[in-house]
Amino acid sequence: MGVSVAKIDDTIWSSFEIQPAPNPASDKEREAKLVDPGFGRIFTDHMAIVRYNQAKGWHDARVESRASFPLDPALAVLHYAQEIFEGLKAYTRDDGGVNLFRPDANARRFHNSAERMAMAPLPEPVFIEAVEQLVRIDCNWIPSGEGSLYLRPFMIASEIFLGVKPSSEYIFAVIASPVGSYFKGGPAPVSIWVSENYTRAAVGGTGAVKCGGNYAASLRAQAEAMDHGCDQVVFLDAVERRYVEELGGMNIFFVFDDGSLLTPPLGTILPGITRDSVIALAKASGTHVREELYTLDQWRADAASGKLKEAFACGTAAVISPIGKVCSANGDFLIGDGTGGPVATGLRKQLVDIQYGRAADPHDWIRKVL
Repeated sequence: MGVSVAKIDDTIWSSFEIQPAPNPASDKEREAKLVDPGFGRIFTDHMAIVRYNQAKGWHDARVESRASFPLDPALAVLHYAQEIFEGLKAYTRDDGGVNLFRPDANARRFHNSAERMAMAPLPEPVFIEAVEQLVRIDCNWIPSGEGSLYLRPFMIASEIFLGVKPSSEYIFAVIASPVGSYFKGGPAPVSIWVSENYTRAAVGGTGAVKCGGNYAASLRAQAEAMDHGCDQVVFLDAVERRYVEELGGMNIFFVFDDGSLLTPPLGTILPGITRDSVIALAKASGTHVREELYTLDQWRADAASGKLKEAFACGTAAVISPIGKVCSANGDFLIGDGTGGPVATGLRKQLVDIQYGRAADPHDWIRKVL
């Protein structure tokens, strides 16, 4: 196992060094934590880490005990926000093996994010190997049932300097967190607040990049949503403030009375891997899928007329969540009867069954780790 000595994208590589944690959680401690892991609150024993500098390229690949990074006050990421991340999951099959879902797509998006943020792109095979090595050593942390192991690869600028320029040093790492359902109560319909005061991204910006700044910019709008009793926020375009783009952390789909699906086009929104998977599953079943602009006024009118039958959000963490109610300063409206619908439910089951290995994988999305 490990990345063999080879030249990958002009970077000289050696194998990942495995350094097992000297004091891992006991079986009893781990089992207690897995009873109700929630989301992103509990972490496994290890992390994968690789470092970069201009002289050596990517080097010193290790799996070691999860630990804090020593942070100099002048660390570049703290001042200039060169930071990107990904999110994917590992799932336990009925036969006891472990699946990853489309890690190659995460690796490709991570590479693209790095290029947009003027960071050193990580070779995609190294990204995948880091994730697999961490899953192998911490596979006992995967919860039973519908739980999974959420994997968070990320990269930060680690050069110590003050000055507006790309960093010459980076740290890539992967940490893991056992998770239950993203939303309390599972895939029950969520309510969303339309943000008319804040926008998430503009043309030429970083909307299509998975960087922390996009999420930081969404937090005030998310707080506004919660103040109005909603679960999530949905953003409109930054120019005309008319077109629906995406939620604070998820893509969005609309289901119409003719059976077709519509989702906002890429450009200023994140190219979600779950979004892409939903499109592929829908098209494979003969469903017409449109990637088109859709205004808030259209959404309200179509919901009122019954033309719009369902709306749902999707992402790695939440998988698929039906949208039951939309709230705004100009009034609220329900999607259907507010209880969700069969299209979102059916697509979610298809997707989850593939992820857990309970259904055929015609798109070759599953990568077996164990």
